[in-house]
Parts: sequence; C-alpha cells; structure tokens
Amino acid sequence: MLIRAVGPTLGNAPFNVPGVLANPQLNLFRGSTLVRTNDDWFRDPEANLIREAAAAVRAFALGAQSLDAALLVYLEPGAYTAVVSGPPNAGPNAQTGNALVEIYEVAP
Repeated sequence: MLIRAVGPTLGNAPFNVPGVLANPQLNLFRGSTLVRTNDDWFRDPEANLIREAAAAVRAFALGAQSLDAALLVYLEPGAYTAVVSGPPNAGPNAQTGNALVEIYEVAP
C-alpha cells in the first residue's frame, strides 16, 4: 500500500489550496500499535520505491524535497488508522492546516 499525507504540495500550482499543513507527519497504527511513521517522504530509505509506486498508481508527483509524508508498506489484512499531524516539536501554528490523505493499492 502507498499511503500519503500531502500538505505542502497542495499549496502549490496547480492545486493552490490555502492554509495547508506545512510539514505533515504520517503515523500508521494497527489498533494502538504504531506500524510505521514518516515525516518528509524524500528522507525515507525507500524514497525511490515510493516515487515509483506513486507513478505506477498514477498519483500526482510530490516535489523532490517536499515536506509531504508517504509510506510504502505491506499490510496484513485488518483494520488500520492513518493519523496526520504537524511535526511533534513545532509550535501550535505549525500543527494545523489542510492536508490530503491518500491510500493506494500497489500491485506487486
């Protein structure tokens, strides 16, 4: 699965969404257990695979160093929760804003 929390990219053309979450952090839970987390997708060790998966599912591209968040994960059947927030040590103004959560099934 490709899971993305898009904020900064939404503020740019062609979307031009006002008041975006400037630096979303994505946490994926199964029940109360944290499965994976990401902040700044391009820093992920699998960034190239994330980029390839996004292209394969025809998701719009994220900037090469955008502060959007993304995970590429294999998930066992079950219920999961994706939580999007601002960075944990940011001030209150950086904790809010518009973000888009996307979930794509990626073919093996």
